[in-house]
Amino acid sequence: MQKIIPHLWFDQEAIEAAEFYTSVFPDSRITHTTTLHDTPSGDTDIVSFELAGYSFMAISAGPMFKINPSISFFVNFDPSRDPNARQHLDAMWEKLSQGGTALMPLQEYPFSKHYGWIQDRYGLSWQLILTNPEGEPRPVIIPSLLFVGEVAGRAEEAINLYLSVFDDSKMGAIQRYGPGQEPDQEGSVMFADFMLAGQWFAAMDSAFSHEFAFNEAISLLISCEHQQEIDYFWGKLSAVPEAEVCGWLKDRFGLSWQVSPAEMDEMMRDGTPEQVARVTEAFLKMKKFDLAELRQAYEEAK
Repeated sequence: MQKIIPHLWFDQEAIEAAEFYTSVFPDSRITHTTTLHDTPSGDTDIVSFELAGYSFMAISAGPMFKINPSISFFVNFDPSRDPNARQHLDAMWEKLSQGGTALMPLQEYPFSKHYGWIQDRYGLSWQLILTNPEGEPRPVIIPSLLFVGEVAGRAEEAINLYLSVFDDSKMGAIQRYGPGQEPDQEGSVMFADFMLAGQWFAAMDSAFSHEFAFNEAISLLISCEHQQEIDYFWGKLSAVPEAEVCGWLKDRFGLSWQVSPAEMDEMMRDGTPEQVARVTEAFLKMKKFDLAELRQAYEEAK
């Protein structure tokens, strides 16, 4: 089971976007949709979906936050596993480009024979790359964190924190900026990948001027089995008290996380409308989730 799930915040397009992405990626499907009523954003749609077997969640919760390239998603096309990898990359690029914007054009680069960075029609950005078949295999989709602005140069510090927090974690490859690559500081992270809870992530520093930074539009949801696990991750990651709301927190790098009981997903999926409403009412009052209170709200609505 996937422990860390990317969570995407849309204005009103969550289901529409999920339908689009599941039409673009192979081995993809929408797994569940629900609507929460009477939230601070009004009625909000929540959709769970899988792309190439990788789990995502999305919510339609109004225009407060806008997706930006501080978090993007590598899509690996490996010629050693797919002899038509390049053609499949080109086909996906074409689909994601419709109504989108190329951030880096699809072409050859020193690090890949075929690579491009595209921001799609919903603002979400994807890095499509023809991987080196001689390297250690990586999954199809890898979330990538871009450390810019006030946190530029702190990617390695962040990686070390995350490695210390999650089990089944390890460092992967790392490439550093060298001399003469200003404004990036020599020794900072040009590219690194690392495993958390058995899942691969990537990170990069960029000291160039960017008009974006981490925000709540893309968060990482940690699916927890019990209250002790909720308490553990909350204590390890939360660093901005004013950002604590409804299971959401920010770490010291500004990255948003959600620490959520897996059991609550089951409540929202399997509960009656009254049970869903009662659980929603209960969690809207919380900062860190209290699983016992959520269970009580669910049971009292039977």
